[in-house]
Amino acid sequence: TAHTNPATAPTEDDLPEQSDDDKRKKLSIQDIVDLQETSFTVRIQPPGTESFELQVSGQMLVVELHQVLMDHEITCHRTCFSLQLGGVTLDSLKELHSVPGIRDGAVIKMVEESYSVRDARLHHRHVRDLLRSLDPTDAYNGVNGSSLSYLTFYTRGNNGNSPLVGKRRASERESLDCSPPEYVLPGSKERPLCPLQPVREDWKPLQCLRVLTLSSWNPPPGNRKMHGDLIYLNVLTMEDRELNITSSTRGFFLNQSTAFNFNPKPAVPKTLCHSLVELLSQVSPAFRKNFTALQKKRVQQHPYERIAAPFQVFTWTAPHGDHTLDCVRAEETHASYMGQDEHTSRDWNEELQGCRELPGCSLQERLHRERSIFKTNSDFVAAATRGAMAVIDGNIMPINPGESPHLQMFMWNNLFFSQGFDVSEHYRPLGGNTAAHAAAICDLRGAQAYASVDIEGLHTIGTAVVDYRGVRVIAQTIVPGILEKNQEESIVYGSNDNGKTVFTHPRFLELLDKTSKQLRIQRHQVLDHNNRPVELCSGIETIGILGNDGRPYILDLLRTFPPDLNFQFSETEERREEVPEECQSFGYPCLHCHSLASLRPELIEAFIQHRRRNAILKACRAVGSVSDSCFDIRFNPDVCSPGTEHPRCLEEVQRQRCLLWEAAAFLLSHQIPLMDCLDHTAVPMDGASLTSALHQRGVNVRYLGTILRELGRVEERRRLGHIQRICVSEIILRSAKHIFRTYLQDVEPAAFSAAVSHFLNCLLTSSSCFPDSCSDELLSRRRSRRRRSHGSRVALLSDSVWARLTSGELWGRIRAEARDYYHYTFDSESIDEVIEKHNLQRISLLREIAIKTGIQVQLREYVFESRHRPAFGEEDIVNMFPVVRHLKPTSSDATRLVQQAQLAVQQGLLKECYDLISQALTLFSSVCGVLHEDVCMCLRLLGRLSYILGENADALSHQEKAVMSSERVHGIDHPQTIQDYTFLTLYCFAGGRHLTSLQLLYRARYLTLLVSGDDHPHVALLDSMLGLVLHGLMEYELSLKFLQNALTLTSKYHGVTSLKHAHSHHLLATVYESKGEFRSALHHEKEAYSIYKSQVGENHNNTKESSEYLKSLTQQAVILQKAINQIYSNTPGACIPPPKFSTPSLPTILQQLNLTCGIILIPLSSNGG
Repeated sequence: TAHTNPATAPTEDDLPEQSDDDKRKKLSIQDIVDLQETSFTVRIQPPGTESFELQVSGQMLVVELHQVLMDHEITCHRTCFSLQLGGVTLDSLKELHSVPGIRDGAVIKMVEESYSVRDARLHHRHVRDLLRSLDPTDAYNGVNGSSLSYLTFYTRGNNGNSPLVGKRRASERESLDCSPPEYVLPGSKERPLCPLQPVREDWKPLQCLRVLTLSSWNPPPGNRKMHGDLIYLNVLTMEDRELNITSSTRGFFLNQSTAFNFNPKPAVPKTLCHSLVELLSQVSPAFRKNFTALQKKRVQQHPYERIAAPFQVFTWTAPHGDHTLDCVRAEETHASYMGQDEHTSRDWNEELQGCRELPGCSLQERLHRERSIFKTNSDFVAAATRGAMAVIDGNIMPINPGESPHLQMFMWNNLFFSQGFDVSEHYRPLGGNTAAHAAAICDLRGAQAYASVDIEGLHTIGTAVVDYRGVRVIAQTIVPGILEKNQEESIVYGSNDNGKTVFTHPRFLELLDKTSKQLRIQRHQVLDHNNRPVELCSGIETIGILGNDGRPYILDLLRTFPPDLNFQFSETEERREEVPEECQSFGYPCLHCHSLASLRPELIEAFIQHRRRNAILKACRAVGSVSDSCFDIRFNPDVCSPGTEHPRCLEEVQRQRCLLWEAAAFLLSHQIPLMDCLDHTAVPMDGASLTSALHQRGVNVRYLGTILRELGRVEERRRLGHIQRICVSEIILRSAKHIFRTYLQDVEPAAFSAAVSHFLNCLLTSSSCFPDSCSDELLSRRRSRRRRSHGSRVALLSDSVWARLTSGELWGRIRAEARDYYHYTFDSESIDEVIEKHNLQRISLLREIAIKTGIQVQLREYVFESRHRPAFGEEDIVNMFPVVRHLKPTSSDATRLVQQAQLAVQQGLLKECYDLISQALTLFSSVCGVLHEDVCMCLRLLGRLSYILGENADALSHQEKAVMSSERVHGIDHPQTIQDYTFLTLYCFAGGRHLTSLQLLYRARYLTLLVSGDDHPHVALLDSMLGLVLHGLMEYELSLKFLQNALTLTSKYHGVTSLKHAHSHHLLATVYESKGEFRSALHHEKEAYSIYKSQVGENHNNTKESSEYLKSLTQQAVILQKAINQIYSNTPGACIPPPKFSTPSLPTILQQLNLTCGIILIPLSSNGG
């Protein structure tokens, strides 16, 4: 949990108005203060060693304390123990504050317990994890919640030990090398990949054992079980001594077995140790020495580097690692393929529904409920991902083996898996396989919407969508009883056959009615199979089932949001007068490949807000409100559903269609976000950040073609060059992703790496590349000449369909897909032409396609321009990962606090805002753990607020955590991570760590170049900051290089008359002044002065300061000139003192950095806080 100051409650007037429901759930600020303050110290007494103190939180469960002790340096080698207080064993599911007799200074004893087979396996696994704790292999392989983080590499130096690197005095500066690697300098066209994952000395593994593996003598025979033997282990120590170890109910001892002779009797000397580490330390001095050193290093790591993330993050590039012997991995993998998941099968549906039914009246209850939902959901997503991969890898038997592979369904670990293809032509009226593929995501969005509304008594099933090796797998929990009867029989609400038969049910209607206001769904009637009107309160495809557990479940939520009439599946006879002019002017409606295109919830909210503003001026009815007395717009999701008949109230249906058209027109006229980008409120760097910026405004990615066409019409399109570049590459890569999906479905498993590398060659190079015919490992090269006569025992892989793809053919398909899906036409004849025309970067394209499709490439430098050798060989494809989409539960109370904090900021109450965000951080950490995007957001805001309020040390501490969390949760090269690095450099400089600040800026610039190239507004910001920091370190030549580049980019992206451009000129002037080059300094400051004068007038502070500075520069220039004249005239006269060139003062540099980053400092006193 985060340690934060006790909060002060904002006054009632500050808070937004609350509904009755909100008041019932109203947060007592005191509750959160109690949460933050109930930490105390206990004394832990491990067996056989000295006791130690440990700070714990009152909210901590006993089982969580157990986990903490398994991670603690002193007790990490123990797993099988109970905790006792005053001789009484603590209940593992109790919170510490509710344990009788617990108080500050209480002594908790760790008591050794006897092992079961499961305990022994867990102990064995834990020891394996400890031995590999510094090894980044798990992060490269994307397993065990592990992911990469490199921040401490820059803040502590390469060996990870000295936290004070960069706190050096000015006098030492001369000897330090501040110059960056060549590829970071402005103008460099080199984009190396290897620095993305620098080699860390502190990750070099300390080897404690050569081998630790399960013995072939397992399982123990019956007579040895009677003696308590559980498992036999083989160990080869660093001294090359072979050991056979028995894991028994009492602990571990050496036995007398050898590789071929079974003798389970204890070896002499007879030593029994309760933990495996203790035993190995006694028999192997090298183990004892290295294990101690390893643990010291492990606990030096920041907790944010070590904790497992709740959702697995995959890295798109990794070095080729050595494959090591690892019996735990081997055994777990084998067990999971056999369908036994970690020794137990879980009833996922019962767990998820049970969590949702937990009480939620008090804050404590809500936290417990939300924590349970979050934990169960992240466990479910992990299981669903493993299951989906096992399905595609062919390791699970289908439940309908007679069907063709695309139609097969699977059951594993109480989860149901189906594939994103059109089974039994169910989706044929909606667009066939394309619709089936899209339906999975629409259904997931619907499930997220109903989960957010959180109506008591209404249940949705656990859902995750996994794209793996070209196939979409949908993993769902199983409604009790649904497999025992025909699905058609169990449906009591909605329609499963596109409206041929429709049912309704009062219980479902009542529950769905409660969601309709928040989800903006209109209660409406459709005609059933007997032509009778049936009342519904959802899309017609949404079906309701009463499970055997008595709970009402809703499934197939693909039409939760209203349809987008701009994109239609069939050529309907649209009456032209019905289509608004805005839509017609953009060329809509247009044909789409399926009929599930819907409007995003963000758009609907924006549309309604827009309507609300207009409605104040007009009568309610005129706006299309359901109610005449209050403002309440809702949409009918079935207005355009194929096969749906409506009762004869045509006027109402027409009114609803009209409302949908108005929403579609609003998207085009108000939400296409070009203005956001012009004023730099949104600065996307790659496809992901562009998509997220579009989604925030409610614009779907399918509008990319329209956005590009709009970009061509904007007067200041030069200032939006970066947006145009990202849009073009996004259309190309998304189209390529659609093609890659079907391409992979035809590839036989043995040829995956060859096929993927061939596809990347066709996509990113236009050299005539053919897959390597030697790529089949089983072909003997010597026999190849005689193959024709003898016939080949192995079919040639390069004879396959995928191997015939050429670069030209792939580009043709991409153009067709871009035209059909995004309605955008590329007139270039090859990918090379497009790359040249739009100044795209191949390494960035590789990064994007890899992230989108789950490819992991080898970490090495790729040569794309070679005409003779293909850029990618099959060895370069290291792995393929799943791309997983899932529900995102979070803390509702914390979200509400963040909204209140936003209001506080608008009113200028920064201290209140800080307190509210601190409380939100406590709640988010409590529900989601520290590695979560919401926690990351709070840390980022707290860092910024601390800095503005003058608390530099706090700002640095919060921001360091934010960066690590961002690296672990989003990825080491995600735009959000780059943004977080940028602000950390500022706080580092303010804290006197100037060299660290410089290194972090170089890292941020390298990442930006890799992700989006050097022609981007963020590079202008980084270069201004780099120029300033280097100026402060008196590296003038380097400083000028970066500032000159910043000037060029600022003029392009902000305009030559912008204040940013004036500031760039001013920064250059100050460096030239420090160098004594007054002519250049005067030139730049005059430019700045004229911009200030024309933009803000002569009386503005900026203009006055610039004018003063010009005078000072002129005086200095005159003094310098006099001195020079004196020297040249050689007159023996009065001595003129030599001119003093100003050395930069660090406070001034910091002030300029703040200006560059757009931060205004507010001392605490003036804020009334």
